[in-house]
Amino acid sequence: MIDVPFHAGERAMQLQAGSREVMAAAGSRVIRDFMPDQHRDFFALLPFLVTGSIDAQGQPWASMLAAPAGFAHSPDPTHLRIDALPDAGDPLAASLRDGATLGLLGIQPHTRRRNRMNGTVEALDAAGFTLEVQQSFGNCPKYIQAREPAYQPPASAPAAAQWLDGLDDAARALIRRADTLFIASAHPASAAIEGDEVDASARGVDVSHRGGRPGFVRVDDIGGGVLTVPDFTGNRFFNTFGNLLAYPRAGLLFVDFDSGEMLHVAATAEIVIDGPELASFEGAERLLRLRVQQVLRRPGALPLRWGAAQLSPFLERMGQWAESSHRSG
Repeated sequence: MIDVPFHAGERAMQLQAGSREVMAAAGSRVIRDFMPDQHRDFFALLPFLVTGSIDAQGQPWASMLAAPAGFAHSPDPTHLRIDALPDAGDPLAASLRDGATLGLLGIQPHTRRRNRMNGTVEALDAAGFTLEVQQSFGNCPKYIQAREPAYQPPASAPAAAQWLDGLDDAARALIRRADTLFIASAHPASAAIEGDEVDASARGVDVSHRGGRPGFVRVDDIGGGVLTVPDFTGNRFFNTFGNLLAYPRAGLLFVDFDSGEMLHVAATAEIVIDGPELASFEGAERLLRLRVQQVLRRPGALPLRWGAAQLSPFLERMGQWAESSHRSG
């Protein structure tokens, strides 16, 4: 087990939310430095993995690897082997090297199961890579839209990736209709809060899931674009928000489930914990405001086909953005 699983940013968010004492007692029991058999078996069922990485400039990126189920498998409780590699246009490709820290999210949308594993690249070869486990833990099933993915081999190479300085009209449209996003964050050693004492395995890169009704991500046309995301009650770990409190840079991934397009967004982050803007979204406990810095569009890059979506029943208790909350520049 990990003696001190939460760093100072996570502990500060837990304190603000009133969950610090509970997490102090439970954290070392639920966050492990190995994968239980249930998690090991689960990863082998999946045709895709969500990945979080951090580039040489310190920017986190969220991405996805997809292959026939079984491409991720665990030879022992402290390792996960992934028989797939990112293509050249994937931000993960520039960060994948021996010793790199990665965050992984294994998610099965149609059963609403998800598990997290953060680790270090121990071996990298022409067929894939092996991660040594730093942290392994389960996540609550809330806010996952039930849609079933199936791997479909690509008939041809995907179109070239496109770098943008900000959100264009097509990117805004994709985000405005999204019901799901993935977010990568980091807590590198250089970003440690002064006086922070934490197990070394609590540092690194993390990637997580966020879900809501279509339109839950507000897009404001300010500069290159500003995104505002409501945060609903969850497992109270605050891995993502704790990272962003310590190191306010995030990498977002939006997927077009019809075309296979992936939209990667690099952003700076601000956490909003009170005020009239928070009150404009019923059910939100806090907001995450993201100022877009870079955008990477990868048309047709995801070789998955998806069944129809069924929204999470937990969203019935959540509202939508009030019209007065929309701003434009």
